Amino acid sequence: MPTSHTGPILPGATLGILGGGQLGRMTAMAGRSMGYDVHVLDPDPDCSARPVASRLVTAPFDDADAAAELARGCDVVTLEIEQIAPTALEAAARHAPVRPGAGAVWIVQDRVRQKDWLAEHAFPVGPFRHAESAADVAEAAGAFGPSIVKAAHGGYDGRGQAHLARESEAEAAWQGVGARRSLVEQRLDLALEFSVLVARRPDGQMAVYPPAQNHHVGGVLTWSMLPAPIDREIARTGAEIALGIADGLAIEGLLAVELFLTTDGRVLVNELAPRPHNTYHASERACATSQFEQLVRAVCGLPLGAPTLTSAGAIANLLGELWLADTPPDPAAALAAPTSRLHLYGKRDARAGRKMGHLSAVGQTPPEALARALDAYDAFRPPTLPPAPRP
Repeated sequence: MPTSHTGPILPGATLGILGGGQLGRMTAMAGRSMGYDVHVLDPDPDCSARPVASRLVTAPFDDADAAAELARGCDVVTLEIEQIAPTALEAAARHAPVRPGAGAVWIVQDRVRQKDWLAEHAFPVGPFRHAESAADVAEAAGAFGPSIVKAAHGGYDGRGQAHLARESEAEAAWQGVGARRSLVEQRLDLALEFSVLVARRPDGQMAVYPPAQNHHVGGVLTWSMLPAPIDREIARTGAEIALGIADGLAIEGLLAVELFLTTDGRVLVNELAPRPHNTYHASERACATSQFEQLVRAVCGLPLGAPTLTSAGAIANLLGELWLADTPPDPAAALAAPTSRLHLYGKRDARAGRKMGHLSAVGQTPPEALARALDAYDAFRPPTLPPAPRP
């Protein structure tokens, strides 16, 4: 099978997805609805995407032979997780186009390389330093004051991160990230967190979504609201930054850019993700084209769909602790909330902090959509657990 494709890859072809978690599942569902066959590679034989894919290759993400096996049966391959070994991406690319490509993924999958690339290309970032030891962490904290340490590889949803307020906490923070190569960032005074999603085709055509406002607890997204209620100039700055990064990395597919708005009005890049993103799950309800359909369009070289809003939308994440309480959650009560929809990811085992699904809602305004999503969450949760955090 050729490793490049000059024309669009049309429905009836086979889409390969590296990763079978909830993002792979929802991408597979979008591909299926558009007429594509879907093959998936994932280490878990019971992964979320398994019921949707016609073929599952069960293998770790560093298995180059398995990645090649997947690609041999596909017309194009994309991914739902950036932690795919470069050797596996390169092996797959010998048999089918892999979008995004190994070069962009190699930069983004390592937080140190990613932040260096952003700074070298003059994108706005907060103060940061590399750390190879607890002494490096202490030196950075001495310069920055309160800081956050992030492991270079792996870790998401708050994992692989440690906070410290002073130099004396450096050893504990270093051990907290596994005593491994890390990034130390100055803790910033934030007005809010938001994200921007860009779709980019192989020929360079791009589309940018309206910004989403995001709220995290313990490093895990609890809710997201679309569009973010921010000043038009700030939204335009965020979009320009995201488009510039996507073009600079020559992304083929999607790029989510997490951004900070500081209390003094600066827009700074936090992190990148070259795939669908939790903060844009509301696009399925609020936008003319969902992020999952847009990914299929982009990697298949089809015309990009309109990212424009059709209503305001919001989502509330459903984490594993909701299933671990003495009383089970109440899906029927959640679905009684106005405009609510329940999205469960088919995960069999609930663990604290594990994303099991989300609730979405729409409204005339972002605050109305968010209130509806959080009302649905509070109806869903067991009464012994705390209510959803509200703005």
